[in-house]
Amino acid sequence: MTTTYTNLRNIDGETIGIRCTGGRIEAIGPGITAPDAVDGDGRLVLPAFVEPHVHLDKTLWGESWQSGRRAGRLRDYIDNERRILSSNTTPPEERASRLLSEMLRHGTTTVRSHIDVAPDMGLSHVEAMLRLRETWRDRVDLQFVAFPQQGLLCRPGTADLMRQAIDMGVETVGGLDPAGIDGDPEGQLRFIFDLAVEKGAGVDIHLHDKGALGAWQIERIADHTKASGLAGKVMISHAYCLGMIPEARLDQIGQRLADLRISLMTSAPADVAVPPVERLTEIGVTVCCGSDGIRDSWSPFGNGDMLERAFLTAYRFDWNTDEDFRRAIGCATEAAARAIGLADYGLRAGARADFVMIAAQNAGDALCRRPVGRCVVRRGAVVAGEASNPSRTV
Repeated sequence: MTTTYTNLRNIDGETIGIRCTGGRIEAIGPGITAPDAVDGDGRLVLPAFVEPHVHLDKTLWGESWQSGRRAGRLRDYIDNERRILSSNTTPPEERASRLLSEMLRHGTTTVRSHIDVAPDMGLSHVEAMLRLRETWRDRVDLQFVAFPQQGLLCRPGTADLMRQAIDMGVETVGGLDPAGIDGDPEGQLRFIFDLAVEKGAGVDIHLHDKGALGAWQIERIADHTKASGLAGKVMISHAYCLGMIPEARLDQIGQRLADLRISLMTSAPADVAVPPVERLTEIGVTVCCGSDGIRDSWSPFGNGDMLERAFLTAYRFDWNTDEDFRRAIGCATEAAARAIGLADYGLRAGARADFVMIAAQNAGDALCRRPVGRCVVRRGAVVAGEASNPSRTV
């Protein structure tokens, strides 16, 4: 089936059309038209958003209001989450499905979600998210990470559950603060990378440990990445420490990350140092933005809109030029796609026909206003919103 979308504006301001055949972009550029073309009404077209880091199994979207809570330690937040989720009777896939509806409405068609694996829950969350993936397979592509949030080596039985989760179809081996949570950084990293190599999986490690300790762990992750041959298949999430170290050391570590194609994810939090996205991008590191938790026991914030997450990234760094805004949107599109290994992504001939039409003049206008009523196309067909919006205001 062929569908042509015309009267669209690309990020450079050109009026273009997009012809989609068999779920892929056959042609894109000026002058593309067809007698039965769908009129984009002059809207800005961007590649569909990519959510590279969220916790779908933890969300409380659609549940009764859960107030936020302050805690002094990461472990306190983890323990509080277990209390709240263990008392919630709504199946994880039902809560997650509500959130996916919001994410799709805002323009996200690919999601990487971490799934908790622990002795007290076994593989129940993995089973729930695999059911979710089957239900949503025609609307959103879901990648999963087996996430040992309560600890990997310090919780007997977790390592076996991680192995089983990968065997069940989870694509990525997760980790969490090898020093701060497990107290055995070499042991955790050795297990994670050995399992990833054995199963042909990727690696995605939450790293909250700060300062020199966190920076040392990033260097060890780089060492394990090189030794295991997993260059291009590793992500480090959060990495607050990179915003806390001297510039010379940042550049040194950044060059190693770039050489090994280790990507970084930041949720651009307001209360802690974050990796300096602009400098790391200049060095050649892939840095993307992600939502992390959305409306969960950790925080009531978040709405599933990656355009807003890109805005929060720009706001965090006080970006305000057109180049800055394009970089911010890139953190939620091209960089996020690269970070999670999407090879056929983007607005180019041959790529998968996933894009979003937004009633905005350009990247800055889209980022600063974040207009509603977006039209979302997946594999060449409209899956959310309306293809024409003649009453728009730009």
